Amino acid sequence: MLVISFIAFVVITAMPSDPVDIAVRAWNLSATEETVAALRQQWGLDQPFLFRYLDWLSRFVQGDWGQSFQSGLPVLNQFLERLPVSFMLGFCGLGLAVIFAIPLGFFAALKPGGAIDRFSRFLSVFVQTIPAFWSGLMLLWILGAKLHWIRPFAQDLNAILMVILLIALHSTAVLARVYRKALSDFTTEPYFKTALSKGLSMRQVFWRHGNKAALFSLFAAVHSEAGWVIGGTATMEILFNFPGISQLLVQSIEARDQMILQAYVMVVALWMVTISIVVKVTQHLLDPRIT
Repeated sequence: MLVISFIAFVVITAMPSDPVDIAVRAWNLSATEETVAALRQQWGLDQPFLFRYLDWLSRFVQGDWGQSFQSGLPVLNQFLERLPVSFMLGFCGLGLAVIFAIPLGFFAALKPGGAIDRFSRFLSVFVQTIPAFWSGLMLLWILGAKLHWIRPFAQDLNAILMVILLIALHSTAVLARVYRKALSDFTTEPYFKTALSKGLSMRQVFWRHGNKAALFSLFAAVHSEAGWVIGGTATMEILFNFPGISQLLVQSIEARDQMILQAYVMVVALWMVTISIVVKVTQHLLDPRIT
């Protein structure tokens, strides 16, 4: 987190823009020398780079995330208003993907080459080929404009469920194939044949003996999918006009709002670290040999 914070601060600070000029235009202030000097002193922009970074870092860990150059509002307050929306979409989408992937991958491995196996393969190729925003646009057009089943940009329960399903769709296909591959590899193990010789059915052997190993591989893949979920959540927030942090990010990039951008990088880094810890703990529970 410390390394990420420093690299992000270097890159964001090096952007070709002056936060004071942005604030003057956004707040309709008079661009006098006194005003510019006062703002630069207030935000510490007149200090050396390393001092600015250490000052920002010390304030950040204490909960002072700075002031938006665009709106003048505290950055932390803006994030606290929008984070619940983004985390709800991201966590629910990723959790739903895991729930869907297990039965889909299980039955695909149970009958290789069968209808479910072919469907999971097609779904995996489809979501890897079709961008998430295109799928969202098509659903908005079909369900909203043509069938009138939903109200576009209404931000009601139907829209929330559709966004979560769209986010889960991509990860479900990928995780199901990972789970299916792990179960298929399990059939080459000696204890698989031993379990069959005891009179257990293929389904019982898979579930009782192969499930733990498959779940281990599944949760290992969850970590990489968590990164995609961030991008998928951002796409859906913008497409469906949800007031999450990704929508705020797009507005802040356009305005070169450095404080918002820096906080966003740290929140995303914290998301990835948290997912990594959860995955490691889950893997340890499945296999105590993992430390």
